[in-house]
Amino acid sequence: MRLVLFDDYRPGVLKDGHVVDVSAATSGLAVTGYRKLMPAIIEHFGQLKPAFERIAAAEVGRPVGQVRLRAPNPAPPKLLACFGNYGEVARDKRPPQDMFFKNSDSVIGDGDTVELPPHKAKVFHHEAEFGIVIGKRCKGVSVADAPGAIFGYTAVVDLSGRGLTIAGNNSRMGKSFDGFAPMGPCITTADEISDPNDLQVRFWVDGQLRQDYSTEGMEYSVPEVVNWAAQYLTLLPGDVISCGTNHLGLGPLQDGEKAEMEIERVGKFHFFISDPSKRSWPKGVDTSADNPIVRAGGQPYTPRQTS
Repeated sequence: MRLVLFDDYRPGVLKDGHVVDVSAATSGLAVTGYRKLMPAIIEHFGQLKPAFERIAAAEVGRPVGQVRLRAPNPAPPKLLACFGNYGEVARDKRPPQDMFFKNSDSVIGDGDTVELPPHKAKVFHHEAEFGIVIGKRCKGVSVADAPGAIFGYTAVVDLSGRGLTIAGNNSRMGKSFDGFAPMGPCITTADEISDPNDLQVRFWVDGQLRQDYSTEGMEYSVPEVVNWAAQYLTLLPGDVISCGTNHLGLGPLQDGEKAEMEIERVGKFHFFISDPSKRSWPKGVDTSADNPIVRAGGQPYTPRQTS
């Protein structure tokens, strides 16, 4: 099942290019405001699923182009992101696993606009990432049991302002500005994806393919990612863990551009960039040392030809 929030943050099921309104089935949830709605749906999904399926089977819904899709989880209780996590350069062993927090309020959705802040970043990069959505409260879950803690998956862009603080690469404040976590278009429930480490992730800027990689390349698999986080934190329904990116293909985002992201079996969404400061960087893949893969000695990415 592919769950969305649409228009005035009404819950829906995305089916055959249409959005079916399932808000009637959620009327019994004791939730005030849209920010807590999706975590509540996730927590009580076992009870809600039969009604969702019944409504989705009985109704055609509205064409997706006639609704406004919102971020499917606009205020996750926690938004974690992996450092690196892709095998981009040759090395003898996997690097240590680690994560950082992004501001949950930085989430925006399909068709929204990111406004670049006036802070003097060296560059603002896109990082297209596969997102895990937690389904139940858990702590210390094993790798073997981690899949049972996962509700589903979504697409997340980890926007990154480089070189903003005296802490340099040890600071993640440049990743938590308002709008710096575009998410969409839906949450695909885990039963719809047999192997989350075998999906293609793609990212375009103004139609140019920048990132094109498989989740098979993760240094730490989806169950290992959940296991690691659960050793440190109590994970809650609706928490999101963004699994890191393959840095090959990173490039600047700047004023007036349209960005699009797609993950197999999750879907495609887009957002826009606005920069009141009207800064500019060379368009295309960043081949400077501001791109972490270039700094690490990797090869810059040559985008594929697209029709």
